[in-house]
Amino acid sequence: MILDLLVSSNIAIDLLERTSSTFRVQEMVRLSLAPAFLLAGIGAIMNVMMSRLIWVAERIERLEMRMDEDRSAREMSELQRLCRRRKLAQRAVMFSTAAALTVCVVIALLFISAFITPQIGSLVAVAWITSMGFLITGLVHFAMETIVAASGQRAFLGASKEGD
Repeated sequence: MILDLLVSSNIAIDLLERTSSTFRVQEMVRLSLAPAFLLAGIGAIMNVMMSRLIWVAERIERLEMRMDEDRSAREMSELQRLCRRRKLAQRAVMFSTAAALTVCVVIALLFISAFITPQIGSLVAVAWITSMGFLITGLVHFAMETIVAASGQRAFLGASKEGD
């Protein structure tokens, strides 16, 4: 049914004429390489973020199981710090995922723009700027999580030196 509609109308012919240009396709592939590499970089960063998030979640779980019996002030402090780290890491992953999705939209828009008459360069630019905003926000949250982790480590080392 859809095939009959496409064959009977000029839509199929028009689409074939627009997509038959090898030059257009090559140009879109070339233009989409930078966003594709950015997508790979975001994926690598998200892998690190997820590793940290999993470690924090497992540590919280171990502390909560152990704290059912007796809760020391140090463990309560560590639990609060870990919960803050988890929240920051979750936000970092969320914003990085949003950045990756908008980069995918940019790539799709680049290919679509080669085959349609209306100019959508402004839409591509808005999507690119949005993806950069999401990525920057995700990286800021990731940096904040590492700062909280480092300050917690310093506090832990300071407390263990006092106990010696």
